[in-house]
Amino acid sequence: MSLITLRQLLDDAAEHGYGVPAFNINDMEQGLAILRAAAAVDAPVIVQASRGARSYAGDVMLRHMVQALAEMHPSVPICLHQDHGNNEATCLSAIRHGFTSVMMDGSLEADMKTPASFEYNVDITARVAQTAHWVGASVEGELGVLGSLETGEAAKEDGSGAEGKLGREDLLTNPDQAADFVARTGVDALAIACGTSHGAYKFSRRPDGEILAMDRIAEIHARIPGVHLVMHGSSSVPQYLQDLINAHGGEMPQTYGVPVEEIERGIASGVRKVNIDTDCRMAMTGQFRKVAAEAPREFDPRKFMIPAMAELEALCRDRFERFGAAGQASRIKPIPLDDMAERYAKGTL
Repeated sequence: MSLITLRQLLDDAAEHGYGVPAFNINDMEQGLAILRAAAAVDAPVIVQASRGARSYAGDVMLRHMVQALAEMHPSVPICLHQDHGNNEATCLSAIRHGFTSVMMDGSLEADMKTPASFEYNVDITARVAQTAHWVGASVEGELGVLGSLETGEAAKEDGSGAEGKLGREDLLTNPDQAADFVARTGVDALAIACGTSHGAYKFSRRPDGEILAMDRIAEIHARIPGVHLVMHGSSSVPQYLQDLINAHGGEMPQTYGVPVEEIERGIASGVRKVNIDTDCRMAMTGQFRKVAAEAPREFDPRKFMIPAMAELEALCRDRFERFGAAGQASRIKPIPLDDMAERYAKGTL
């Protein structure tokens, strides 16, 4: 199956009421585990690469790796997405290298640490959307700054994260402003701020409405019901993976992520794309540590990778099933980029 655009995939998710997990990848092993899980449960998938991942693996390698995964699993619709693009050059270079979707994160300036003005965000996101739509690619924008409502700070991931203290008004997306932003930029999906953040250390306690504002998602969806919403920083940081890591030499302090049931609540309120990275890292790292601890003479990388991939595959299967994406793939027939570009030009999307 050829790659699919984010817009087509999220349109289907909205029509049938499910959410699509977006898993970050850096290497072949992650890709294999994610696609095996998708194929096993008949789910479409978003695989995304940050600027850090593109630097680590290389654009050519990422593109051909995902194309190979598509050939290995022809029944699985795959969207290849650039995560947290910081300027036009980053986004457009991704499209040139075969990405079918890009995120222009104009919530921060190009340094990816300084909160940007609303007008800056609108201007740069609109320019990226216009250019991407000319070739049929999709664009995700972001409004509001990801960060902790507990501390007023943002955690960095792959170089993306605001610095300094932020007010609650910066950390929660305003519904009226969201409607204005979408109308002026033409984005296909909107990442919103509701108290989630990057990394493993999101909350010091199990989150409640004071530090995870799921009601804000419902308010935004009510204001712009036709817009596909995105939750970033949505790893659940499972306790069993914390325990696995710490039982084999790790020193992760007790932490809490976004409960899966809260993500399910978000999906019921219009969230269609859910970003997951930390959980995937923890799944693989936990098994690396286990093998190293139990077989200290082992030096064959495959003996580390095989159980790590199995752990990641199990995690991904769970998310496909919990988000309602399982069983959805067989119905989706990819629309070529040229046809998508024509639809954008005609204003039918």
